[in-house]
Amino acid sequence: MRLFQLVVATVGLLASCQGLAQIPETSSQLLLTITEDWDADTGVMYQFERAKGGWEGVAEPVPVNIGRTGLAWGIGLHPQQQGPQKREGDGKAPAGIFRLGDAFGYAPTVETGLAYWPMKETHFCVDVPESPLYNRTVDAEEVGRAAVEGSSEGMRRDIHYGDQQYKKGIFVAHNPENQPGAGSCIFIHLWKAPGAPTAGCTAFAEPQMDRVLARLQRGARPLYVALPRAEYLRLRDSWSLPALPVGDGDSEGNSLR
Repeated sequence: MRLFQLVVATVGLLASCQGLAQIPETSSQLLLTITEDWDADTGVMYQFERAKGGWEGVAEPVPVNIGRTGLAWGIGLHPQQQGPQKREGDGKAPAGIFRLGDAFGYAPTVETGLAYWPMKETHFCVDVPESPLYNRTVDAEEVGRAAVEGSSEGMRRDIHYGDQQYKKGIFVAHNPENQPGAGSCIFIHLWKAPGAPTAGCTAFAEPQMDRVLARLQRGARPLYVALPRAEYLRLRDSWSLPALPVGDGDSEGNSLR
């Protein structure tokens, strides 16, 4: 049985990194989303790559929509933190450090350095905590229709729900051990409209998505970080996060190119 899991292929590596308190040295690409506070449902995403001199900005920052109720600490590469914790159905996007997995979408192929999975009408992400397939994207033709009944989300949203939000996207390795109720089906995907919050994902416009997909490389072990601004400032040094560009709340920012 073939499962399209919401994790990168090296699950063992994810598990071994659970206690890391900083960005892994083996990762050289980073998407960083900053929100104004825990309750904000919009933010700004920055794209960085690691060079010999440290992190360098490689694109202009772009506006993003996140969960309708803001952020809460998720489960990823970062140590457990005090504060709001991500739970299934809470409308919050996960905060923390997460590996980026494969790209997915409606088309047979897209331009990207990530592995890519074309979605079919029979692909669903299972968000039912009681299911043994919780937090996984599966093909109902393989697992059976009964396995995806309930509130499981159809990955071909154009067919099931009449929208283009999953036309292009990236799996985010939140809750890699699939702990029931800890939050599921977290993606980066296209937004419905500017300022329209998500159920817990990060979303932005298609032109920016095209540029992100084209730049990301699987071999760079890309990461996604989402934090409220105050938490970013508190954790930036200990987590080896890049500085924000000058003029965006940080006097030590990297110049964008």
